[in-house]
Amino acid sequence: MNIASFLLYCCIVTFTPGPTNIVILSTVHNFGTKKAMKYTYGATIAFGLLLVFSAVLSTTLITIIPRILVVMQIIGSFYMFYLAYQIYKMDTSKPAVNQTATFMTGFLMQFLNPKVIIFTLTIIPTFIMPYYNTIPAVTISVMVITLVGFLAFATWVLFGTIFKEFLQRHQKTVNVIMALFLVYAAVMIWM
Repeated sequence: MNIASFLLYCCIVTFTPGPTNIVILSTVHNFGTKKAMKYTYGATIAFGLLLVFSAVLSTTLITIIPRILVVMQIIGSFYMFYLAYQIYKMDTSKPAVNQTATFMTGFLMQFLNPKVIIFTLTIIPTFIMPYYNTIPAVTISVMVITLVGFLAFATWVLFGTIFKEFLQRHQKTVNVIMALFLVYAAVMIWM
């Protein structure tokens, strides 16, 4: 296995903007670091579970991937449009309790996030299984990939925390841009 290729792929996919990263940035911007970290913990655990599922079911899923991908694309796209709308209409001048920035929503979003689903369905069969098929090797691989994912999510929390004042000063513009990124991500699923 080409370790450099493997790590590069992991980093590019997890650190680039996607639904989870955009929601994390928006959560830091509107509700603070603490709420964003709760969301991040849920997203990380679900990310790890998806990797485990991929490792366990990779041979079975190969035969049914087209059906799974179509369903996940539809559900994921609509969910991203919903999140884009929620971010666009968000108004932090009114105090509100954010129900979208919880551990559970971070956890559940990963199962509807096409970027994560496609990544977890491809990383194990493409980079791990051809070279390592023992339980310890696959387990270590899943742990490393999960750690990379957590570091990516935490980087977005850090970015949001560092630039929070700037983001709050330009709240409406930031919300529109983040909403547009989500709409773009939803549309690109079908391209």
